[in-house]
Amino acid sequence: MAGSGGLVGGAGSSQGTAGGPGAALRASRAPLLFAALVLGAYCLCALPRRCPPAGRVPAPAPARAEPPRASRSPGEPGLPVANGSGRRRFPQALIVGVKKGGTRALLEFLRLHPDIRALGSEPHFFDRSLMPRTLDGQITLEKTPSYFVTREAPRRIHSMSPATKLIVVVRNPVTRAISDYAQTLSKTPGLPSFGALAFRRGLGPVDTAWSAVRIGLYAQHLDNWLHYFPLSRFLFVSGERLVSDPAGELGRVQDFLGLKRVVTDKHFYFNATKGFPCLKKAQGSGRPRCLGKSKGRPHPRVPESVVQRLRAFYRPFNRKFYQMTGQDFGWD
Repeated sequence: MAGSGGLVGGAGSSQGTAGGPGAALRASRAPLLFAALVLGAYCLCALPRRCPPAGRVPAPAPARAEPPRASRSPGEPGLPVANGSGRRRFPQALIVGVKKGGTRALLEFLRLHPDIRALGSEPHFFDRSLMPRTLDGQITLEKTPSYFVTREAPRRIHSMSPATKLIVVVRNPVTRAISDYAQTLSKTPGLPSFGALAFRRGLGPVDTAWSAVRIGLYAQHLDNWLHYFPLSRFLFVSGERLVSDPAGELGRVQDFLGLKRVVTDKHFYFNATKGFPCLKKAQGSGRPRCLGKSKGRPHPRVPESVVQRLRAFYRPFNRKFYQMTGQDFGWD
């Protein structure tokens, strides 16, 4: 026991005698070494990169503010545009028909109005990215004559906006059909005669499958639209009066759109060669301008017997159309 105690006691006495102050210094450094090991292990295990020197830890960079993003909700009336002024909107008004009725003339006349921005081409579908930019108070206008005779168009337009104003330019369906045929003939020479296409086998009943004839059944097409839009949403423009009194018809259109009557008779002159009115000053120009060569082209000769048969065919449809619209267009 004594030896054991002496052994232990002797060892302690020996270290104290041999190390003296150095042993005490090593003992005092132990906590610092332990802390350094812990910090080193943390840097190696917890951080993928080297630990920065003390006192030189870089401050986090300030977050870069992102510009607000425009919402593209389908039901939104307009879309802010980053470059350029104004917004791209779905059209508030549409010229929905009819082909060869005078829609291009009406569009060009309306584009003189400073509160109307119109797409020059016919998109045939609703794409806001194609629309021109408009400022508050301006109306976006689009023209696609095939809408009036496309069965799905009323439902799709109503889904887009039930408040859309609809403009239909109508013309004597017989004259319109001949004009339609003249346009097709200019692109496809060698077509059968107008009479051969208008009547089955040239002598039978009227062939309503031929688009030139079918488009003129205005009452049937309008009936489809009235399942989705009330009559108050429509304005029916006379293609004949658009030629004989363009300022008068333009006045009605401007009233319908809720615009001041800016486009007046001072903007038009009658071109006897073409047979219809032209603009004294076109949009963006100080020079007079008429519509292109495809407008006012001469019609092929159609036998009077064919014309009379078509007039008789359209008469009941025309009268129904007069009743539906409350307007007598004087085609009979």
